[in-house]
Amino acid sequence: MIFNEGDAVEGVYFVYKGIVKVHKKWGSEKELIIRFASNGSIFGHRGLGGDNLYPISATALEDSVICYMDIDFFESTLRVNTEFTYKLMMFFASELQESERKMRNLAHMSVKGRVAQALISLKTQFGSKEDGSINIELSRQDLASYAGATYETVFRVLNEILKEGIIESAGKKIFIKNQEKLSELTAE
Repeated sequence: MIFNEGDAVEGVYFVYKGIVKVHKKWGSEKELIIRFASNGSIFGHRGLGGDNLYPISATALEDSVICYMDIDFFESTLRVNTEFTYKLMMFFASELQESERKMRNLAHMSVKGRVAQALISLKTQFGSKEDGSINIELSRQDLASYAGATYETVFRVLNEILKEGIIESAGKKIFIKNQEKLSELTAE
């Protein structure tokens, strides 16, 4: 755990190497994974402005090297480095669009479609290993939290698309065998 939802904002973080899940409480004992921060990604920025409390939590999923930037230094850098400020603003705009897309998907897309979209997004962000599996190994619970569904429902949906030959799995490894059919599920 790097920081918890509700902690005071003391700085922002950058992933130098590794994978960090950025997540939020969802109900009493559930979480929703907002996104995954990987090499070169910023996180902790959602605590900027407002009440200076982190509205999300961040947890490393593997051994990671994280760069921490004190909030005062970060804000001073924004004031004097216009190129950095501009790029950060473009990142915020992109992240807002992605958040809006995910909200729409939660409201309108079937769970099967959301699981398919989650797998496509993970492959797009992390690529494939030499063996063809998605280059991130998540627990089924984390996959469910990323897709915005319950563990049981995601387990059932994964079994369905396994039987259809769209994906294969071995432990935590997932192999996309038919990208076209997986993409079709996001339109249902």
